[in-house]
Amino acid sequence: MDNKERFTNRVDAYVKYRPSYPREAVDYLYASVGLRAESRIADIGAGTGIFSQLLLERGSRVVAVEPNPAMREAAIQRLGSAPNYEAVSGSAEATGLPNQSVDFIVCAQAFHWFDLPAAQAEFRRILQPGGCVALIWNSRLSSGTPFRDTYEQLLRRYATDYNQVNHKNISPMTLRSFFKDGTLREARFGLAQSFDFHGLQGRLSSSSYCPEPEHPNYVPMMTELRQLFDAHHQEGQVIVDYETEIYWGEL
Repeated sequence: MDNKERFTNRVDAYVKYRPSYPREAVDYLYASVGLRAESRIADIGAGTGIFSQLLLERGSRVVAVEPNPAMREAAIQRLGSAPNYEAVSGSAEATGLPNQSVDFIVCAQAFHWFDLPAAQAEFRRILQPGGCVALIWNSRLSSGTPFRDTYEQLLRRYATDYNQVNHKNISPMTLRSFFKDGTLREARFGLAQSFDFHGLQGRLSSSSYCPEPEHPNYVPMMTELRQLFDAHHQEGQVIVDYETEIYWGEL
């Protein structure tokens, strides 16, 4: 499947069940990376607008670049009335934006889908001199508690291409090589979501590696998900923990 089409059938679940990002992480971008209320920021791979919304709340001007029509339309429905918001049909490799037209670039939960050499060249083209790029992920914690361990085993057993599309496959060397030598910086913040069973099922279904209902893995995966939830919930809720990772620097 074309990576740009992977989430077409998952937009509703994505909107309902994907987490936002910690206030502390956004504070860090404005206090340490240099984003400002007057900044023009390109949100590349903007999806349904989760991160764009946080930037708009700080008063920044956001150009949201998203290749998937269904996700882009969901973002427009969410944010289209905001005066500082512009949605663009484009990709990391071909944004369609003018040369040196943005002060910063952010990529939230998206960088691992890019053709990195082409994206690097495009980012350099559209960034103002001295502008920075920030890569952000909500990285789900996959070990350390019985629930995390069992959920991870479930994904490895039934998910269609979980190992192949995991953003954790991006090596530190690959990250360093994307940025100008010596400029890469990192920061991490905690985040958690609490789900009942329906919510946990929706969170799983929002992931591109979750099998579709017609796939032979779907029924056994959901059956075991129910068993997993019943074994580990506390008062009808399970906690999904994340570490929000930020990697930023100049190009």
